[in-house]
Amino acid sequence: MRLRNNPEAYDRLELCSNYIQDAKSLKGQWKKHFGNDNPVHMEIGSGKGRFITTLAQRNPGINYVAIEKFPTVLLKLIRKIPEEGLQNLAVVSIDADQLEEILEPGEIEKLYLNFSDPWPKKRHAKRRLTSSSFLSLYKKVLKADALIEFKTDNRGLFDFSLEEIKNSGFELLKVTFDLYNSDMLEGNIATEYEERFHNLGTPINKLIAKMKIDNQGGASHEVHTQE
Repeated sequence: MRLRNNPEAYDRLELCSNYIQDAKSLKGQWKKHFGNDNPVHMEIGSGKGRFITTLAQRNPGINYVAIEKFPTVLLKLIRKIPEEGLQNLAVVSIDADQLEEILEPGEIEKLYLNFSDPWPKKRHAKRRLTSSSFLSLYKKVLKADALIEFKTDNRGLFDFSLEEIKNSGFELLKVTFDLYNSDMLEGNIATEYEERFHNLGTPINKLIAKMKIDNQGGASHEVHTQE
């Protein structure tokens, strides 16, 4: 049986206190759910979960929401939650195009996209999580001045993302085409996928972008790009 099609996955997820079965009921109520006024950050496509669980452990003053489409993949994420638990982590199984169903405008202050599916065929470009259609969706749920951090080993997807982000009302703050030989490596948390491909010698690309408050005006800033 394929991992993604395990029909028992939801039953097993519901045994974990970090799993949110009805995320739609928390729309506009995420800080209330966490029981504090701390900022809420989100990772879309959390996969096996090393990245988001490590972030949550390192930053108890920030609340995290892990989004993963496939519930069976989330089972691997949940296994990485320490025995003492993570009160600042919520785990949700939805598709990324459903964000408005679980979030009010401005609820998310930072968004992480790590090694998203490149959807290499041109006719599938709209499915890429850095396409203009998804970026428009993010703008509806991100707080003004929110940041997006994106990493990928796929140079074609990265070049595509740079253009889409620039054309979608975001300001590129930092860009590197070789993360492990740049000053952007400081504090980096490697995903399982990232570690594997870095060890194979594949360059890792990363960008940090900021949502502009006023897309019509304001000062322009030089992008810090590292080859």
